[in-house]
Amino acid sequence: MKGSLIEYKKQVFCVTLILLGLIMYIPLHAQSEAGSTLIDAFSGSVEITNNGISFVPTFSLGAPASILHVRLAKNRFSFEPEMRFALEGKPWSFLFWFRYKAIQRSKFNLRLGAHPALNFRTVTAVIQGESRELIESRRYLATEIVPSYKLSKKVQVGMYYLYARGFDDGLQNGHFLLANLAVNQISLSKEKKLYANIVPQIYYLNMDKADGFYTATFFTFGKQEFPFTLHSIVNIKLNSDIPSDPFVWNVTLRYSFR
Repeated sequence: MKGSLIEYKKQVFCVTLILLGLIMYIPLHAQSEAGSTLIDAFSGSVEITNNGISFVPTFSLGAPASILHVRLAKNRFSFEPEMRFALEGKPWSFLFWFRYKAIQRSKFNLRLGAHPALNFRTVTAVIQGESRELIESRRYLATEIVPSYKLSKKVQVGMYYLYARGFDDGLQNGHFLLANLAVNQISLSKEKKLYANIVPQIYYLNMDKADGFYTATFFTFGKQEFPFTLHSIVNIKLNSDIPSDPFVWNVTLRYSFR
């Protein structure tokens, strides 16, 4: 392992520890002297997957990964950092979501969000005549619009639009538009404790001058009041000139906490 790579990993590790410390400190000390709470809800999850997938092929890890997601909410606002790593310890991507529930109705909901993000990749550079392995970070800013409508207690339809702007080499302008159908809490046992969620969707992706259509399906299997759930994504390229695999899948074990 080259010295520059080790030093960079130390810096990322220190930043991650600081963020984790803040995340754990806030819910423990979220009570002000006046008695009002700084946050209304604290939750999160830890995931391990055999294949780190992103709907934007450029951002896919394509290797086993771990993901930490935390949600801190106050009224309609929430802060949701998401930190992704390869299992070998290298950073994959960091996202820092700020979200707002603009409309909350019995059937219709609208969420707005934005986040700065860092995407990491390993590159080889020649420095003073010596080949070295470096971790390169690329900066992005993204916004999202997420409307959804409940057709019944267990079924809803929705759309998702995301625009991403890049500030370094690589993707400069990205558009992601998705339509989905979510079928939740499908009973798998007589006692109705085991359940499944299925979310089929079709999406359009535009990356600078390249674009394409894809379909993906999310599967979730779980047990009521049990913190572990099993997830899977199956992604298929329909028609696209964006370099990517025609078929991608993964399996993820998630532990949820609150």
